[in-house]
Amino acid sequence: MERLKLDDFTRYTFLSGVEYNPSGSRACFVVHKADMEENGYSSNLWLYDVGTGDIGQLTAFDKEKGFIWLDDDTVLFPGMRKPKDREKAKEGEVFTVYYKISVKGGEAREAFRIPLAVRSIQKLDDSRFLLTATYNPNRPGLEEMTEEERAKELKKRKEEKDYEVLEEIPYWRNGAGFTRKNRTRIYLFDAATGQYEPLTPELMDVSAVRLNADRTRAVFIAQTWQGKLERISALHILDIQAKSYRQLTPLEEFSWRDAHFIGDRILALGSDMKSYGLNQNPVFYLVDAGTGQRTLLTPDFDRSTWNSVGSDCRLGGGDPHRTDGNYLYFITTEGGSSYINRIDLEGRIEKITAAPGSVDSYDVRDGKILFIGLRGLRLQELYALEEGTERKLTSFNDWVQEERTLSVPEPLRVETAPGVTVDGWVIKPVGYEEGRKYPAILDIHGGPKTVYGEVFFHEMQLWANEGYFVFFCNPRGSDGKGNEFADIRGKYGTIDYEDLMAFTDAVLARYPGIDRSRVGVTGGSYGGFMTNWIIGHTDRFKAAASQRSISNWVSMGFTTDIGYFFTEDQIAATPWTDIDKVWWHSPLKYADKVKTPTLFIHSDEDYRCWLPEALQMFTALRYFGVEARLCMFRGENHELSRSGKPKHRIRRLQEITDWFNKYLK
Repeated sequence: MERLKLDDFTRYTFLSGVEYNPSGSRACFVVHKADMEENGYSSNLWLYDVGTGDIGQLTAFDKEKGFIWLDDDTVLFPGMRKPKDREKAKEGEVFTVYYKISVKGGEAREAFRIPLAVRSIQKLDDSRFLLTATYNPNRPGLEEMTEEERAKELKKRKEEKDYEVLEEIPYWRNGAGFTRKNRTRIYLFDAATGQYEPLTPELMDVSAVRLNADRTRAVFIAQTWQGKLERISALHILDIQAKSYRQLTPLEEFSWRDAHFIGDRILALGSDMKSYGLNQNPVFYLVDAGTGQRTLLTPDFDRSTWNSVGSDCRLGGGDPHRTDGNYLYFITTEGGSSYINRIDLEGRIEKITAAPGSVDSYDVRDGKILFIGLRGLRLQELYALEEGTERKLTSFNDWVQEERTLSVPEPLRVETAPGVTVDGWVIKPVGYEEGRKYPAILDIHGGPKTVYGEVFFHEMQLWANEGYFVFFCNPRGSDGKGNEFADIRGKYGTIDYEDLMAFTDAVLARYPGIDRSRVGVTGGSYGGFMTNWIIGHTDRFKAAASQRSISNWVSMGFTTDIGYFFTEDQIAATPWTDIDKVWWHSPLKYADKVKTPTLFIHSDEDYRCWLPEALQMFTALRYFGVEARLCMFRGENHELSRSGKPKHRIRRLQEITDWFNKYLK
């Protein structure tokens, strides 16, 4: 077997979005691969036949990322297949083209086109569809304009690219750029006539549009806003035939996360945010579809309802919530793993999967479950869950176990404070020999409300193959252990820092093969913040790599897409209520104490942790004579390490590895 290579991830296969057809006889899913020539990713649709077990590729244009089933034998997907369409889009025209393809064979054919930037589509009947699409009042539709008017409008749009006018916050969004006046609206579209009409007003922002069984009504989450988007929302009911909606619950200090029809009743997830702020785990409510009265079903439920298990080996995603019969299925993160669960209308919850790992996408039909997941050191594959037993259906990534040397994470649980236990893992160097001394890397996750687990992490396995110990844990602030454990509002850099240092002490005590004088630290996002914090509070690490970090809560709070509400909530202060507290929690305050050589990795379109965060810390270190280097990636955002361009991901990991090799070897 060969050592794992830095660029091996370009050979990995990533899976997402598995969906049963209406009868449950087949399922479609998306297969992604790195395309080094285009410096991007190819995506195609694949099929699984439930009856025969056959798996095969359906499309081959390399651009199919999303789809819906029109019937048992026909798949509908968006695409920009014609050169003329691609040219129109480049010139500023906004439209979405849909193709349909038969699972029985044949080429994809254009089904219809919609002059909107469609975000989601749901079939109502043979010709009508319910859409959500991006709407901007500053961009009138082109479809009813004369050629002269169209040319004039396109020229104006091209000229406007030289300007940005900001009128509200947030004014940009990570991965989407500037979003002036953008809203998501609901539309009714008739493919037979090509006509569409909006069903929600211009300034209403909608999400989570869920149809009832007979597709006559939909429940959705929305708020109407101007100037400043608040983190509150209300449930609404849409009558599709009447083309009218009504607000079902009041717009108050409450955050709805999702809502589904179960028969004629609505089962919803929401949080009042009163006890633990923005990160408070939602609970389940039964909502009366007529009066909007809500009944709390799960007062003692304290688990997150999404998959927060970290990995750098995913692309795409899937719906975390599904309905089947009288159940709502959902994902929870518990400890370092995620699981499929279901809840009924009485509030009874049952865990459906039991194996550790990560459930990344799944679907349920008549109790049958297909899911895409990470198990042990296996990369993503498609699995069937049959009577509680998981059966692997695909072998896209078997070659990694067969051809590459890997190191299994060893669990280490540490009591870091009275009554506080932190779960973590240690990966030994590949080819580890007793009596030898090895360098080590502490890797800190983002979030902070996410978790590490035992699933495959490319960068960690690479460093193990490069001769490093790698250790990582879930300190306070992490997901998986309930609200109280995750709550570090107003405590950033205190109890979480103590947990990380106590875990480091325990690792060094348990593994004498680690050379204490050659330990490095790295992390991204919250992990980048914590890396910046660590180097200002201890000299125990010989080198650091701070990625997509936060250094100054004042600048982070008022330049980033989530900063204006995230900082106030998480730091429990603003510059106007307590500037000393905001500055106290900022790693930049302690930059004059730093002695650790530090590499900064950042992207110029990272609007979640904006580039000035790295620039400030880098400048401060160089000002005080500390060895530092900053590598900035153009055209990348906060997701660089997970879905950035392949060549950029290679350069990122090479920069970090070279930095540690320089100072730790």
